[in-house]
Amino acid sequence: MSRREIYIPEGHDNGEVLTLAQKVMHHSVRIILEIVIRLYFRLEVHGRENIPKRGPFIISPIHRSYLDTPVIGAAIWRLLRYMGAEKMWTNRQLGWFLTAMGGFPVQRGAADRDALKAALTVVERGEPLVMFPEGTRQSGPVVCEMFDGPAYVSCRTGAPIIPIGLGGTERAMPKGKKFIRPVKMVVVIGEPISPPPKKESGRVSRNGVREMTATLSERLQDLFDEAQLRAGAPNQH
Repeated sequence: MSRREIYIPEGHDNGEVLTLAQKVMHHSVRIILEIVIRLYFRLEVHGRENIPKRGPFIISPIHRSYLDTPVIGAAIWRLLRYMGAEKMWTNRQLGWFLTAMGGFPVQRGAADRDALKAALTVVERGEPLVMFPEGTRQSGPVVCEMFDGPAYVSCRTGAPIIPIGLGGTERAMPKGKKFIRPVKMVVVIGEPISPPPKKESGRVSRNGVREMTATLSERLQDLFDEAQLRAGAPNQH
């Protein structure tokens, strides 16, 4: 897919700052979204105290459904930025809306330089960023192989990673399905994972990034299991 086929509003690609009008729209939509999700899915949120009240951080959730992004938005009050599959920006109206909601397009399933550069820009500016470490949507009860993107951005910026388990989203809308079932959903927010100290040279340690990704994978599996249990659909490993 050519970049020329993707609609990116002027001044809002690569995670640029949202305008005041976009922020107002963002918060207005978010309030409506939370009401709808809480009523339709009986949403429960556990661990909100683990979300920093100020400063940047990296939200790293399990990814099992298109519903994951709106559910996270309904559970966390901070204005979050999202990296989205670039195919979603091929429609002009949808692309404008997604950008206004904090999204910006990246190549699907790839931790390419442009995507990481945009992620670094957002976090260094002090904004919370959502990065799905599994990349695209997956299926099943086990955390899949993860990208090092969240750990790399964390190690570069010093921002902590907040792992999040989501229960019920795959049952509500699994891959390949369009109908949304009104099943119970649970969000479990884990404790922050701090990056290791930087080297004296200021460079990021590859081993440090890999170890942080491994830690994130373990935490994410535990939180995913807890969220599924609370949602009434325990994971069967």
